[in-house]
Amino acid sequence: MTSNGNCKYSCATATETLEWIRAIIDFINPYSFFWESHVVNFLTHELWKSVDKEWIDCLKNEPVEYLVQIPSGFVQDHWPSSLKKFITTSSSLAFPREQADLEKVLPNMQVALLNAVITQGMNPKKKHEIEALAGVVSSVARDVETNTVIDVGAGQGYLAQVLSFEYQLSVIAVDSSSHHGTITDTRAQRIKKHYDARKHKSSRKMPKTVTCCVLSSDMLKGLLAEQDTHIDMCCSSVLLTGLHACGDLSVTMLRTFLDCEQVKAVVSIGCCYNLLSEEEEETVDDDDDLCGSGFGFPLSRGVKSSGLHLRRNARDLACQSADRWRGLGKDESLHNFEMHAFRAAFQMVLSKYFPETLTTSPTIGRQGKAFRRIITNNVEDRCSLFEKFSESAMHRLNLNNSKSIDFAGMWKKAEPFYEVIGAYWSLRAALGPVLETLILLDRLLFLQEQGVEAFMLPIFDPTLSPRNIALIATKSNKRL
Repeated sequence: MTSNGNCKYSCATATETLEWIRAIIDFINPYSFFWESHVVNFLTHELWKSVDKEWIDCLKNEPVEYLVQIPSGFVQDHWPSSLKKFITTSSSLAFPREQADLEKVLPNMQVALLNAVITQGMNPKKKHEIEALAGVVSSVARDVETNTVIDVGAGQGYLAQVLSFEYQLSVIAVDSSSHHGTITDTRAQRIKKHYDARKHKSSRKMPKTVTCCVLSSDMLKGLLAEQDTHIDMCCSSVLLTGLHACGDLSVTMLRTFLDCEQVKAVVSIGCCYNLLSEEEEETVDDDDDLCGSGFGFPLSRGVKSSGLHLRRNARDLACQSADRWRGLGKDESLHNFEMHAFRAAFQMVLSKYFPETLTTSPTIGRQGKAFRRIITNNVEDRCSLFEKFSESAMHRLNLNNSKSIDFAGMWKKAEPFYEVIGAYWSLRAALGPVLETLILLDRLLFLQEQGVEAFMLPIFDPTLSPRNIALIATKSNKRL
């Protein structure tokens, strides 16, 4: 039984948004032992001891296919009532992720079917994202009567080129990488030749590329002023957009929208919440300072007044994808939990033999694919696999094995908790969608507190693109 999608809250007004935010904060505060921790410390910090023993005893015997669905609101009737309440409440507080009927929400929206030339190099996920977002951006641009779009964090220019060639918008593609700018220009020239060949005279303009590392709203405003001096590009009325603009970049776009008169609309899809800067200490709010303190979280006065601090582990948890976990099969689920068990056991290795390394919060990267092949093609016990995992991790951290590490002894200590880590991981992951909702509602409330008309809309299929919620705001008096 799955309760996902039973959200009972609204964010149509600042009052409603703040009510939702307060409900989330009230709910997550007693479970800070989940979101302030990290699964890598499951064994070294004995994290299972913080969880209701009845929950752990129940879930450790459940099929893994059930466990990976818990973040999507899955419960069983025979589970403890307190456990079911935790899961269903988590689900009810999360913003619904099912892709919206975009043409119903945005009546003037028209989605261009992209040809093979303009989609060359795009994987299915990227093609899906570009098709949907380009249609949304074009619709909002028409609503605020602008023909100029600034694509912030443009990457290789996929979105910018579709907006230029398919929707005939004037686009400035901004990215911090000059290499990306070169790729964008080269790709656009090739695409333009294709469109020119289809018509005797093409009126389509190529996107203008700008290499700039946007660190603040002042920098973005300066860039707009600079581009406005070009004869062929009018920036007196623009729309800002960004497809998965990383960390604080999405926040900078919102501040620029509020602080810059010529920016009439913003369509932002954020990602990488783990890279957000966060205000650790309370500061006095200045109602006249739209740019605030410059931190990525919290933005709104409503969340600031709560005194809540998420910190990196919680923001990292907000990046996870319940929709993708839900689709995992038994073997993939088992492999997922096995990798978490190995990583937690390896943390014990670091703690005993390389304690100085732990001060740097070591990252060993994803080793899942390589070890999936080992597990599939070789009949080895977990102890041997753990040793291989650890040796690979040590290599990535530039650590040598001159200390004659007792991997077998380490795994002997870890193995009794092997069946528990999946349950812990799943319970912690249930808070991921709630934490992402909190971060997004904070951004929405930030705009609503300034009297701006704004709303959130899931524009992608969440199984293809987990970060699928667009924050759309406009200075137009017309309702989108």
